[in-house]
Amino acid sequence: MNFANLSFDFGVGITLHTYLVLSAALFCIGLVAVLARRNAILVLVGIELMLSAANINFIAFWRFGAHPEEMVGVLFALFSIAVAAGEAAVGLALIILVYRHYKTINPSQFRSLNG
Repeated sequence: MNFANLSFDFGVGITLHTYLVLSAALFCIGLVAVLARRNAILVLVGIELMLSAANINFIAFWRFGAHPEEMVGVLFALFSIAVAAGEAAVGLALIILVYRHYKTINPSQFRSLNG
């Protein structure tokens, strides 16, 4: 099956620029969630949004690249998804351990964790 010629025609031409704007918006939303630091779980969600933005870039540049038959972008995206799954599991485990000790998941109250 040739994925390079796969297209969905909804009457609107989706270009590389469209994917890059979507990816930039997702990355900015994730960055705001990480920098706001209201809740440790929201920090993890922000990191996941930034990784999703990177995956969109991998797939978009693969699809609109010179050699879309090589599947390089898809392989990078799959590797990134595997890393994100591991990051989420370890991050949630750390949040549970910190919550058991401090009874809060607000990162600004973790002052005693500093070296």
